[in-house]
Parts: sequence; C-alpha cells; structure tokens
Amino acid sequence: MGIVVVNPGPLTLVEDLGRQGWAALGLSPSGALDRQSLRLANALVGNPATAAGLEILLGGLRLRFVTASYVAVAGAEGSVTLNGAEIPLNQAVPVAPGAVLDFAVPLFGLRYYLAVQGGIDAPRLLGSRSTDMLSGEGPAPLASGDHLGIGSDLGGGPELGAGSDLVTGPLAVPAIRRAPDPARAITVRVDRGPRADWFDHDSWRQLVTQGWTLSADSNRIGARLVGRPLKQTRTEDLPSEGMVLGALQVPPSGLPTVFLADHPVTGGYPVIAVVRRADLDVLGQARPGQRIRFVG
Repeated sequence: MGIVVVNPGPLTLVEDLGRQGWAALGLSPSGALDRQSLRLANALVGNPATAAGLEILLGGLRLRFVTASYVAVAGAEGSVTLNGAEIPLNQAVPVAPGAVLDFAVPLFGLRYYLAVQGGIDAPRLLGSRSTDMLSGEGPAPLASGDHLGIGSDLGGGPELGAGSDLVTGPLAVPAIRRAPDPARAITVRVDRGPRADWFDHDSWRQLVTQGWTLSADSNRIGARLVGRPLKQTRTEDLPSEGMVLGALQVPPSGLPTVFLADHPVTGGYPVIAVVRRADLDVLGQARPGQRIRFVG
C-alpha cells in the first residue's frame, strides 16, 4: 500500500469528478465540491482530470507515505508540511518513502484537495471512486490506520519531468483561484428556478439583494442559509420532483438550501433559483458564518 492514514482529521474523503446520470437509481452526482481545485491538483502531478484525490475538510489529516510519489495540494489555503517543513500549495512536490504529510486548519477556504501522482486507488462504483455521504455509497471516510493504494492514472495533463520540474503536456494547467476570505462576502450567480412563480417579485428581489449567512448545519448535501425568510405566494402541496445540482430549494421555514454534490435526487419544496455550475466551486469553499450574496 502506498499511503498510511495516521490521522484522518474531521472528515477526509476520496473524491473524483463524480458519477453523472444515475438519478434513476437514487444516486446523486457526488464528487469534489470544488472541482476546479481537484482538477488543478491532478494536472500538477500529471494525472487526468478524472483521477481520484482526497477532499480534506478543515485540515487535521496526517499521512505517512510508504511509496515515493509526487503530490500537489490545491483549494483551501493554510500550512501543509512534509516532515515538519512547509511545502508550497498549487505546486508538485516530491515525497520520499517514510515521509509524513500534515494539514493544518486552513486560514482561507474550507477544503484542501490532495492529488497523488497516479491517483488514489479505490473501488469504482458506476464509473466513479467518489464517496456519497447521503447514500453511503463509495469509499468510506478515511479512518486512522487505513491504507490507501496509489493508482496508475497518468496522462492527459502536464507530466513530471526530471526532478520536480514540470513540462507542458497536452492540456493546460487550470487557473489558480484563491480561496475565499472568510471575513468577506462571496458572490454567487443564480438563474430563475422552475418554481420561481411560487414566489412574488418581492421575494426574488429579497433573494438577490439581502445578505445571507452560511449555516453551521451545512454539509456536502446542501448549503443551508440564514437570513430573512422568503415567502411563498402559493401554499398547495408540491408533488415530489427531480432536483439538480445547485437547486436553491425553499422549505416552509423560508430559509433556502443550495443542493450540493451529495444532494437528494428528488424533493418536494419549490426551487426558486439554481446556482450556476461555475460558482458552486466557490460555495464549496465557504465557511460557516460566511456571508453570501446572490446575483441574478
């Protein structure tokens, strides 16, 4: 086995870009909440975009490498050390056998993404190695003493040359996007949802003008928001209908939830808006208590 988990931290998951098209079986797309950061980390070590990496919530992870490799860390910004020495983020770094990699609590953002050259080797389910926290399918969250295999998912991106230098491959490295500052509001673009007509114009204006706060009850299933509740103009029961990634669903409390990667595939509350796919990555890095503004 290539890697031993010494300490898993609060929650560390195996994630790739997810499994699409299986809602009929009750499975959400799952996958990394910040897909751009996972793509970046994979590209930096020469993996294809679809390779599995680790999604690390709030640091705390400690890994011991049995096998030499290259690693890259993207996403959240904080101190990541190799044998006690801080390593750069957003860059490929060689790791020797016996080396220990530690993740501190990030200063910015919420989730680190670790790519290992060759990818994390875990069983595939319907074409993906991703953990789905709602259904419980996919690899279990990491636990102390776990052994992780290193795969052979190479090619399709920049390749490692001699030493730690990178040479340009057939695909460009994705742009580095800074993790959001928890002291600043993030802006998220939305489009009108299929049930926007269940709310009056004032509710839509309220959605896109007032500030919202990310609740501590948020998780990979949904980002729960706190603010002045929205009011429906229609009160009849809504039959359960399909839900998409980014759907902004409004329950009777009037406080919206944005469905994230592990969302349920159906729901019975009206969807007033849908977050644009490109902005879900930023939302996946927002911290509890962070201010959020919608624009549409």
